[in-house]
Amino acid sequence: MSVHTLHLAYPPELAIIIPTYQEAESVAEIAKWVAAALDGVAWELIFVDDDSPDGTAERVRALARRDPRIRVLQRIGRRGLASACIEGMLATSAPYLAVMDADLQHDAQLLPQMLHSLRHEGLDLVIGSRYLPGGDLGNWDRRRRRMSRLATRIAQIMLHAELTDPMSGFFMIRAEVLHRVVRRLSGLGFKILLDLFSAADAPLRFRELPYRFRARQQGESKLDNAVLWEFLLMLIQKLTGAWVPIRFIAFSLIGGIGVVVHLAVLWSILELFGLPAFAAGQATAALVAMTSNFFLNNLLTYRDLRLRGRALIRGWLSFVFACSIGALANVGIANYLFQETRSGWVLSALAGILVGAVWNYAVTAVYTWRRTVNAL
Repeated sequence: MSVHTLHLAYPPELAIIIPTYQEAESVAEIAKWVAAALDGVAWELIFVDDDSPDGTAERVRALARRDPRIRVLQRIGRRGLASACIEGMLATSAPYLAVMDADLQHDAQLLPQMLHSLRHEGLDLVIGSRYLPGGDLGNWDRRRRRMSRLATRIAQIMLHAELTDPMSGFFMIRAEVLHRVVRRLSGLGFKILLDLFSAADAPLRFRELPYRFRARQQGESKLDNAVLWEFLLMLIQKLTGAWVPIRFIAFSLIGGIGVVVHLAVLWSILELFGLPAFAAGQATAALVAMTSNFFLNNLLTYRDLRLRGRALIRGWLSFVFACSIGALANVGIANYLFQETRSGWVLSALAGILVGAVWNYAVTAVYTWRRTVNAL
């Protein structure tokens, strides 16, 4: 009986969840590292792939044919690191769950110590920290280090937890803790650890262990300035309460940017260029604002459902159409309240804006992104 077959005779004690996108060149190496680090442990390795065009899922299947402790969940039509981690953690019976990146920057040699701490110290989770003595940020430049430290300070204040590295993507958690909070997770963005701490109804018992953040070995980093946007959204949601969908918060913030764009374009037409046609200027400004809102939402709010190619054109058309109806509803509701109920122009206008925003969000979520993506 082979070692791999022997492991299959027992349920896994530890599942390692690896979210992937365009990581075909890294999966074999990380599987080798995990196997070497966890000798003597019943483990399984779950790659959750967001339909990578470079064949990452097929590469994992090839590994799984040689080692049945390895498997892949291939997601079609959706993306996102946090949601991938959640799906992977829910797809196993293992009592302990680890999350690691696929870029070989997290040190698999720390996994046995994490598991030992969870087994024997009565903890909910163990976190790999780059900021404890003995840890290191690797080859990050000065700008990225400053941004990370700023985000860390803000997260510490918001979470009321003495975490040295709340932005870490390397941790191990008891499955029972995940199952207790999973329905309160937002599932958006890159920082699943922040999501877990925010969703917990009681302070989590945790320990941090230092590790040295390695340089990326293959591929390109998926982190960009949009991560800061998602971090801001998570903080706003924590302040406003989980009853406000995080996508609606993003949609509304971008809508506010659209108002500024609208006024800037209208001012340019009327004042800068001296064109007298207000109605034409208003229509042009509205179209420019809707277009900017569409592309910003496609880039940020719906980055996990991002439209490309022909779908981008169809999405833009449906977005403009839906928002045009929303604008009519905005004006109609505001005018009715102002004329019939004497609510005052401020309350009437705010009510119209709210109705228009909810309409635009609800309709475009279904007909611009969901339907267009599913039609591909």
